[in-house]
Amino acid sequence: MKIGLFGGTFDPIHLGHLRATEEIREMFSLDTVYFIPVYIPPHKRDKKIANYEDRINMIRLSIRGNRFMKLSDIEIKRGGISYSYDTICYFENKFKDIYFIIGIDAFSEINTWHRYEELFYHTNFIVMVRPSALKHSYLEIFPKEIKGHLEDEGDGIFKHSSGKKIFFKDVTQLDISSTRIRRLIEQNKSIRYLVPDKVVIYIEKRGLYRG
Repeated sequence: MKIGLFGGTFDPIHLGHLRATEEIREMFSLDTVYFIPVYIPPHKRDKKIANYEDRINMIRLSIRGNRFMKLSDIEIKRGGISYSYDTICYFENKFKDIYFIIGIDAFSEINTWHRYEELFYHTNFIVMVRPSALKHSYLEIFPKEIKGHLEDEGDGIFKHSSGKKIFFKDVTQLDISSTRIRRLIEQNKSIRYLVPDKVVIYIEKRGLYRG
């Protein structure tokens, strides 16, 4: 089975997350994509985020009815700071062919991640790129410690010495962010058409993000 892993705070999950995931799933013929909400994000330890029950419930509501998308609460159950390395190793033991889905902005900072050099030995990467973004050499984005292990196969595909691959792929990235959604709610403005309708109702019932 080919498995996609998409981690994040999902605070809240929105249509941008869902549309990009759907396109990636189809491009790579992934059997399942797991949404993996963090417990404590390593780079935002002091940032206040919605509790994990609410974030999990919003993901469940968003993917209900899509047989290709599932929720994994592995990082919630593990507790503490959520390191992608631990999560990737967990899924690698269950499924050998895994693809870690990540935006290009986050990937450009991967050298700040826990045990980042080792990640390339355990998973393929799918790096989501905005079609409108200025094109440059993707090789420049890799940390210098990784560049020597790469073979450029062309068309935005790189092969690591481990045999794992890194794919840079254009996706429809809607101009939506969780930060903007939270700000709109604080300002008592509509978030309709930014998140699934069921999530709008959930947020209103729970009074989330009201400050």
